[in-house]
Amino acid sequence: MLPQAIKKNDKQARLLILTFSFVVFAAVLLLSRFKLEVDLGFDVHIFAMLNAVINSIVSVLLVAALVAVKKRNYAQHKKLMMGAMLLSILFLVSYIAHHLLAGETKYGGEGIMKTIYYFILITHIPLAAIILPFILFTAYRGLTSEFAQHKKLAKYTWPLWLYVSITGVLVYLFISPYYV
Repeated sequence: MLPQAIKKNDKQARLLILTFSFVVFAAVLLLSRFKLEVDLGFDVHIFAMLNAVINSIVSVLLVAALVAVKKRNYAQHKKLMMGAMLLSILFLVSYIAHHLLAGETKYGGEGIMKTIYYFILITHIPLAAIILPFILFTAYRGLTSEFAQHKKLAKYTWPLWLYVSITGVLVYLFISPYYV
């Protein structure tokens, strides 16, 4: 097992994690209601494509981290998970930039594809909204060497995070033909 990376302080960690999660959720919710009318000289939907690329890499890192932990390569597991978390921060910045600059895009498909798209979207959005504190609490338990609690949380956090990252890519693939 790995040594403790950060000092355990559940009260402070809980406050920081919940505050950060609330601020991120509020920022995404509030900023999604605004559109900046700025000409950057390039297609702002590049941010959406960047989001899909980041989500794809996060998905690969999550699977690789699972393989690493199953092989008891905990140092590699930690590096892969920290990489996934850092990329998720980059994703968040790019996501907010895209929605501020591009506004909302309506899905234009029909029939079964529309049903599939909305099913994916309806499951993706609430899970994406609630996953952050779970990711942070899971990471905290790992970084404080509380491996039993880390494993218990990761059993739920990991598949939900993977689902959110994969469905994020699918949402992009479905909606990108309708970007104007």
